[in-house]
Amino acid sequence: MTHFSPRRRLAFAAGLLSGIVALSGCTTVAPSPPPPIQVKVFVAAMFEIGQNTGDRAGEFQHWYERYWKGAAPITVPGALQPVYCNADGVCGAVLGMGKVNSSSSMQAILLNSRFDFSQAYYVISGVAGTPPQRGTIGEVSWGTWLVDYDLGHRWAPEENKAGEPTFMPRKGYEDYRRFQLNPALVGWAMKLSADTPLKDSQAARTYRLRYPDEAARRAPFVGTGTHMTGDTFFHGPGMSRQAQYIAKLYGADDYVITEMEAAAITLVIKRTHGTDRVMSLRGAVNFDQGHPGESTLAHLDPAPGETAGGFSETVENVALVGSRVVDHIVLNWPQWRDGVPAR
Repeated sequence: MTHFSPRRRLAFAAGLLSGIVALSGCTTVAPSPPPPIQVKVFVAAMFEIGQNTGDRAGEFQHWYERYWKGAAPITVPGALQPVYCNADGVCGAVLGMGKVNSSSSMQAILLNSRFDFSQAYYVISGVAGTPPQRGTIGEVSWGTWLVDYDLGHRWAPEENKAGEPTFMPRKGYEDYRRFQLNPALVGWAMKLSADTPLKDSQAARTYRLRYPDEAARRAPFVGTGTHMTGDTFFHGPGMSRQAQYIAKLYGADDYVITEMEAAAITLVIKRTHGTDRVMSLRGAVNFDQGHPGESTLAHLDPAPGETAGGFSETVENVALVGSRVVDHIVLNWPQWRDGVPAR
C-alpha cells in the first residue's frame, strides 16, 4: 500500500475538488420551454391553392397576408399544415378538406402544448355552396346552426313512396348531429360586419341571371343561417330539399350554406373548450343545384365557361367580413377575454 504524507494528501484532495468544479462548470442546463402562446382568435381554413401569398388565393391566403405575412410556421405533429401566429394572439392554419381531415388537424392543434386556447375564439372559414332560393354567389354567411348531413339512414328514392323523405336520423347522435352557435356571438358578428362592402364580378352577375329565384339574383350580401356539413358534394333540387328537411327536423334555421367541415371541427372544440366562442363563416361560390334548364349532371360537371365565376371575389369577401370581427375582438380584448360581452 502506498502511503502519502499529509501534505500530498491535501494536494490530491484539492486537485480532485478542482476537477469536480471544472466538470460541473461544463454541465449544460436545458433552457426552459417558452410559455404557451395565448390564442385570442384562431382562424381555420380548409385549403390553399398554392402558396400562402403571391399567387391565386384559396381560403387561407387573404387571412395569411393580413395577419401572418412573415410569421414563422409552427409545426404541429398530427396537423396537416403549420400554425401561424402574430404578436396580437391571432393564429391560424389550413386544416384540410372534409370532416375527418379537418377535425383531426384541429384536435392536434388544440392539444399541442405550444398554445393556450383556454380563452380563444374560433372562426371556421371557407367557401361553400348555397341554394338559389336563399343565397347568391359571393355572399358571406355567419352560421347560426351547424347540422351534420350524414348521421342517419339514407336510401334510394325509388325504394320509397313517392314524395316521402329518404332520410331518417339514427338514434345516439343527438349530441353531435347539430350545434346551435352562440346567438350573442352571431349577433356581434352581424353587427360588426353586415355593412362590409363586398366584391363582385361580371361573370358572377351574368351567371346569376340563369336562375329565376330572387335570392339567387341578388348582389353579394352578409347574412346568417344554418350551415349544412357533409362529406358529400350533394347537387340537385332533390338533395337540396332533403338538406332543408334535415335542418327543420333538427329544429335549426333554414339551411343557407353547404360545406364539409364545420360541424366536425366544432365537435372537437366542444369536447375541449365548449362552443360559446365558435363562429362559422362561409362564402358561397356555387349554387347547390342547376337552373331550370340545366340537368344536375351538367351542373355538377359544367362545360368550360359554364362555371359560376366569382371565386376570387368570394374568398376575399370572407376575409373582409371576418377580419372586422377578429380585429374588434383583439382591439377590445379586456371586454372579450372572459366571454362574449353584452351588446
